[in-house]
Amino acid sequence: MLGFHSLLLFLILLAPVLVTAQRSNSSQWLTSSGNAPIVIAKGGFSGQFPDSSFMSYQLALNTSLPDTVLWCDVHLTKDGNGICLPNILLNNSTDITSFYPKVKKTYLVNGVAMEGWFSKDFTLNDLVNVSLTQGIYSRSEKFDSIYAILAVSDVAKLKPPGIWLNIQYAMFYAQQNLSMISFLSSASRTSVINYVSSPEVGFLRSVASTFNRNNTKLVFRFLESDAIEPSTNQSYASLLKNLTFIKTFASGILVPKYYIWPVSPTLYLEPHTSVVTDARKAGLEIYASEFANDVHFPYNYSYDPIAEYLSFIDNTEFSVDGVLSDFPITPSAAIDCFSHTNETTYGQVLVISNNGASGVYPGCTDLSYIQAVDDRADIIDCNVQVTSDQVPICLSSIDLLSGTTVAQVPPFSSRTSTVPKIQTDAGIFTFNFTWDEIQKLSPEISNPLYNFRLLRNPAYKNAGKFWSLSKFLNYAKDKSLVGVMLKIENAAYLASQQGIDVVDIVITALNDAGYNNQTGLQVFIQSNERAVLVRFKQKQLKHKLVYVVDEQIRDATKEAIDDIQSFADAVVINKQSIYPTNLAFIIEQTNVVQKLKSANLTVYAYLFRNEYVSQAWDFLSDPTVELNTFVQGAQIDGVITDFPKTAVAYKKNKCLSSNNPPSYMKPVQVGNLLRLIPPFAEPPAEAPNPVLTDADVTEPPLPPVSARPGTNGGTGNTPLAPVPPPPGNGQTHREVPIFLSLALMLGSLFI
Repeated sequence: MLGFHSLLLFLILLAPVLVTAQRSNSSQWLTSSGNAPIVIAKGGFSGQFPDSSFMSYQLALNTSLPDTVLWCDVHLTKDGNGICLPNILLNNSTDITSFYPKVKKTYLVNGVAMEGWFSKDFTLNDLVNVSLTQGIYSRSEKFDSIYAILAVSDVAKLKPPGIWLNIQYAMFYAQQNLSMISFLSSASRTSVINYVSSPEVGFLRSVASTFNRNNTKLVFRFLESDAIEPSTNQSYASLLKNLTFIKTFASGILVPKYYIWPVSPTLYLEPHTSVVTDARKAGLEIYASEFANDVHFPYNYSYDPIAEYLSFIDNTEFSVDGVLSDFPITPSAAIDCFSHTNETTYGQVLVISNNGASGVYPGCTDLSYIQAVDDRADIIDCNVQVTSDQVPICLSSIDLLSGTTVAQVPPFSSRTSTVPKIQTDAGIFTFNFTWDEIQKLSPEISNPLYNFRLLRNPAYKNAGKFWSLSKFLNYAKDKSLVGVMLKIENAAYLASQQGIDVVDIVITALNDAGYNNQTGLQVFIQSNERAVLVRFKQKQLKHKLVYVVDEQIRDATKEAIDDIQSFADAVVINKQSIYPTNLAFIIEQTNVVQKLKSANLTVYAYLFRNEYVSQAWDFLSDPTVELNTFVQGAQIDGVITDFPKTAVAYKKNKCLSSNNPPSYMKPVQVGNLLRLIPPFAEPPAEAPNPVLTDADVTEPPLPPVSARPGTNGGTGNTPLAPVPPPPGNGQTHREVPIFLSLALMLGSLFI
């Protein structure tokens, strides 16, 4: 169990973020009452801590809207006490098998035989040493067996703004001579119960006359549409057609979110149904359930959970009256900060695309660049590659195996070669192809988290056309952009081995497109090669020069920073160089950003992705929490992202304009979660990352351009492996616990 001192430490650490939240103008809301929708915290903050644990409830109260309602799934013990547990089987959410290994029973629950450990076989005192565990494998197990099972009265003692009791199995307990009605009547005499929900018609009808609905709202909970409601023997789909009947005993309904926005078998949204309108016509409030940041949801949202919430609460036709979420911080921000926004930008951080909007479409294609511009990115980027006929083009990698279907094109798939100066693995390289040949290839969307079955927009996985640098520059000229970012890599190799002067080629393309004297757009030249930026600086052009520090660092010497300052205006560093992690927990905040900015260098961080497994546990599976922490906490100047729409939406959220932002728009407190891990479960010590020194930055100038070699296949040709590589070319920047990797590969996630 978590000791008193650990609890006190956690609450002290959270104290700086306990601030009064604001509420959006109620007149703008299309809810039943006209007020903003409520946030219902399912088992507290069950996306982070074990469901229904003290810390789960406390975190929900500390990081969510001030009127957030705490949800408790009520189960009864042998002596009639109500406890909060997410599942009728204790072995799914507690360590009870360690204490009572032989008390496994089988019962018929609503007509279905279930085997396991049931609360009705234990008194409340029997469970005093049993602890809660995390029952969903995509979440950290580090907080298991710390927190005790709570009675409903324990939750009431937290004095939450509201309590929602969900009575899922009243009929089963009645069959065991335990009365949910008696428990509820007793609980309501000592605590204010704001909401009572149940999927059982009979139970709600039996308590309807007892409760004054002005004080306690009764809500009928719909389960899966084809499931059978036990007291009427009707399917929930049938009951949905008779909402006037539901109104006779309930003031509202709670429906799975797909009742409102159906999802196709291919995980794309279908048109919304009329269920919200139908509920309103029947005089019923309507709440939506099954929201979580770390489950698969429709590709339309691009793994941005705030975007999903907004489709339920901020569209021109309706708003639900509340949302039931495992991650209450996210709907809190969606309601208070991201709803009813305009085009005003509050954040000053630059949003820089990574190969365009490569989280939505194949990178470096017309579709990804158009999407990035439509998403209002400040800077769109081109990773410059050069073909054998000296045409500069935009491609995510010099290796065509990444980002194209070259491995599946027999005429080209044999052009594999090994170039140790570029990469250790064999590849198929752009400098061995003409521009005409590359245009015959199809793009392939990046799936950097393919092993976690987190695919990106599969309906468009091969959509779009590649662009030459000239096409890219001409497209960007008349757009509302701050500038364009041109990335140059492998310049020394291309000059010495392939006879390609990529610097001169880029300068020529910029001149031809009028960027050196005719356009208002800023040109950013990005490279991990010092010699490239020195060469541009010698040309005395007005471009911004951006140096990339490839490796993860914890610090940088003054000599290294002074050297960078001599040839660059800005630096790109890895996210882990700012907030290092161990086993996906943040362990510190370095002073690298502060040191670089003190030397008048602008700092950009990479790579931001929306997929929850790309983020540290501390960011609560919410890409906006991560963005806000880097922007507000680390004070970076720009984010490089696969999903510019999410970053731009962050810049437009109203809470950024507040002098006293709410808790859900505060940076995470470094080390909070790590401090709560018991000593026996702490992550092992991590080897320190290197310090960036002047020796790491110093390198010789670019070599002279050699004579162009033959272009038919390069050197060291070897056949392609018979099995093409898996989709995707990126790697996650998160150390994911092995249990999570195995669970996902085995299909253990709740989908």
